[in-house]
Amino acid sequence: MSVVYGIVKNHGGMIRVESKIGKGTTFHLYFPKLAEPAFEKPKDDDQKIPLGHESILFVDDEAVLTVLVNRLLEPLGYRVTTFTDPLEALENFRGHPETYDLVITDMTMPRMTGNVLARKLKAARPDIPVIICTGFSERISENQVKSTDACTLLLKPFGRKELAEQIRRVLDKL
Repeated sequence: MSVVYGIVKNHGGMIRVESKIGKGTTFHLYFPKLAEPAFEKPKDDDQKIPLGHESILFVDDEAVLTVLVNRLLEPLGYRVTTFTDPLEALENFRGHPETYDLVITDMTMPRMTGNVLARKLKAARPDIPVIICTGFSERISENQVKSTDACTLLLKPFGRKELAEQIRRVLDKL
């Protein structure tokens, strides 16, 4: 829901919610009408997305995002392992810390926040780079991210190119 809210807000829209007990909930998304086309055909330079070969652990409580990120990154050459539960991700990581080259985690998750997960991952393997994602930039700042020893903050919603470029920046620093 945070991703949807971020997309709607970034496009100047609004969300109206109707809920009836025993009937369910309906979300109405409203966007401003565009006077002209939303985008032009990208130039060749805009199409150059960096590739990789590393192994990435992706943790987000929204299953749809784990599937999406997997579909975005695997064609670029990355091996992606996803979890929707941060405790399961931590257990997997502790069992195989050398398997991963990078961890990308959501900030706001049930059972454990992304910054707490980052600290625990770093305790198991101090050199593992971590990117923390959030749809709520006011809840965490770049300084708070760095205090957890994570490499960087990535704001949702993000596109394939932005994600790939951020991954390369972090991995190429090593």
